[in-house]
Amino acid sequence: MRWRLCGAALAGVGLLALAGAAVLAAEENGEKPYTVVDGKVDQHTYNGWRRYTESCLRCHGPDGAGSSYAPDLTESLKHIDEDQFKEVVVNGRVNVNAAADQVMPPFGEVEDVMYYLDDIYAYLKARADGMLDRGRPARIGQQ
Repeated sequence: MRWRLCGAALAGVGLLALAGAAVLAAEENGEKPYTVVDGKVDQHTYNGWRRYTESCLRCHGPDGAGSSYAPDLTESLKHIDEDQFKEVVVNGRVNVNAAADQVMPPFGEVEDVMYYLDDIYAYLKARADGMLDRGRPARIGQQ
């Protein structure tokens, strides 16, 4: 929960804390942060796809599948939890090794990312869990 509150403080968006508390409570009850029915997603997860496409795609590639520049987030979310994911988004990360220098810039003050951080996580988690195919997801209730 601290990242939702941190994100709200950093982005200046008080609604993030309220939405984050609801998502956290659902996950603690064993519920997923996304809803996928017959390959269609809820508005929350759809918004995650939209925001991912706007802010993350240029480095992490289409659908979170990675690129030569940044890692596959659908694979990463199989090994890290929500708080770890949000920590990297908020604070960034520098990973320097013999093969390459990888730098994830901090997005903690980017309102378009922080306000929708729960949605972005929901979208990527649905992809990582194998519940959502690549491409633009259809929304529940739309034909």
